[in-house]
Amino acid sequence: MDTQFYYYVLLFISLYFISFFLLHNKNRGLPPSPAFSLPIIGHLHLLKKPLHRTLAKLSHQYGPVLHIQFGSRPVVLISSPSAAEECFTKNDVVFSNRPTLLARKHLGYKYTTLTWASYGPHWRSLGRIASIELLSSNRLHMFSGVRLSETRSLVRHLFRSFQDGEFRTIEMKSTFFELTLNVVMRMIAGKRYYGENAVEVEASQFKEIVTETFRLSGATNIGDFVPVLNYFGLSGLDKKLVSLQSKRDKFMQELIEKHRKTNTNSASEERWKTMSDVLLSLQETEPEYYTDEFIRGMMLVMLSAGTDTSAGTMEWAMSLLLNNPEALLKAHSEIEAHIGQNRLIEESDLLELPYLQGVIYETLRVCPADPLLAPHESSEECTVGGFRVPRGTMLLVNMWAIQHDPKIWTEPEKFKPERFQVEGVEGLSYKFLPFGAGRRGCPGESLAMRVVGLALGSLIQCFEWKRSGRELVDMTEAAGLTMPKAQPLLAMFRPRPTMMGLLSKL
Repeated sequence: MDTQFYYYVLLFISLYFISFFLLHNKNRGLPPSPAFSLPIIGHLHLLKKPLHRTLAKLSHQYGPVLHIQFGSRPVVLISSPSAAEECFTKNDVVFSNRPTLLARKHLGYKYTTLTWASYGPHWRSLGRIASIELLSSNRLHMFSGVRLSETRSLVRHLFRSFQDGEFRTIEMKSTFFELTLNVVMRMIAGKRYYGENAVEVEASQFKEIVTETFRLSGATNIGDFVPVLNYFGLSGLDKKLVSLQSKRDKFMQELIEKHRKTNTNSASEERWKTMSDVLLSLQETEPEYYTDEFIRGMMLVMLSAGTDTSAGTMEWAMSLLLNNPEALLKAHSEIEAHIGQNRLIEESDLLELPYLQGVIYETLRVCPADPLLAPHESSEECTVGGFRVPRGTMLLVNMWAIQHDPKIWTEPEKFKPERFQVEGVEGLSYKFLPFGAGRRGCPGESLAMRVVGLALGSLIQCFEWKRSGRELVDMTEAAGLTMPKAQPLLAMFRPRPTMMGLLSKL
């Protein structure tokens, strides 16, 4: 018995030292890591919403390059410009993959869409179509009339709803969403969902789809990090995602069929300017590759990415301007000095309005639509900040933390659009990356800046704005993929007396 007891003790000690040695070797050279990593769940117990703020606190405590264990999934968290630059330059190809997550599997057609496809020939093909066929400078210029007409339609609607010379209250979140959806939908399929000649039934369906998409995409699925829990289906997220994707598929397929039928019955030049037409023409040349699923996936990426993020940025911008009325006054003074009172702002004016551009950039700095850049994953082992990053590690770049770092920005919590007039954007390098960087940077940056710039400029030029109460606008962030406001913005407006003549002619 004694011999057997000593045998077990010796075996236990041997296994302990072997496991310790293996773990030590496995962790050798990794970035620093928070203490209190628990079995199975790792550091997940440390995370609270909003996630970007929690991760910023961890980085402040442990360093700008940090190793975190999300259950079984290793994560490297980046919170400095130099480390971000290293990831998106020297290691750009290494970090060009996307992690496999449940929501992306169902909503990204098994990781085959532009946003979630792994780096390789298929993704490069998607990127080429997006940057050359759909979002090139020539095509964006072609759609400038769409952006202008939708913005003017919004201004006309607000002007006609005005009565008795008094300020009127409006909910801005829905207003901006309707504008961006009309713009993107007209670019994609030549139809509008709100206002005159709108298809309101389809609009209601799609708004519900977009809302549910961002809600479920931003939902935490513990099974992504503790895979064994997927077998129990505790969250029910899998079924919700399958149901949502069925709705998305049905909606987009009906849109494709209607567009295909319209093209058959009409050969008008205007019809062949939409993104759907481009994709359907590609299908004719290579139907095996450009399938209906391919087209649905591309259209859903354009619609989802092009509506909610731009609408959210405009809502944050108006909130910041209402809380900083001196900035609102400066923006209006600049527009009036450059354009005057005899015409309305146009897209070509935006480059001549540096303060308005500063308002947009400062909004993207303070309230980035993507506070944690879309996650990447390393395809092979590499080095970041002198630390070893193993293959299969998820990369999270906390852009919110970088853009709020007092070591980088003077008074980072203050809204100061003029800082971009002094520093510009080009000289900021990796201190300011609201649209990401590298191969997987957002291809819709130019479109977003045009839509947001024209809409904000028009609203500032044509209307006086003030808060709906004496209190400052609530700037609390809600949980979600695109950092929405917890409380939708209610603002009060009335036409500027000097603009009444122009507005009455719309």
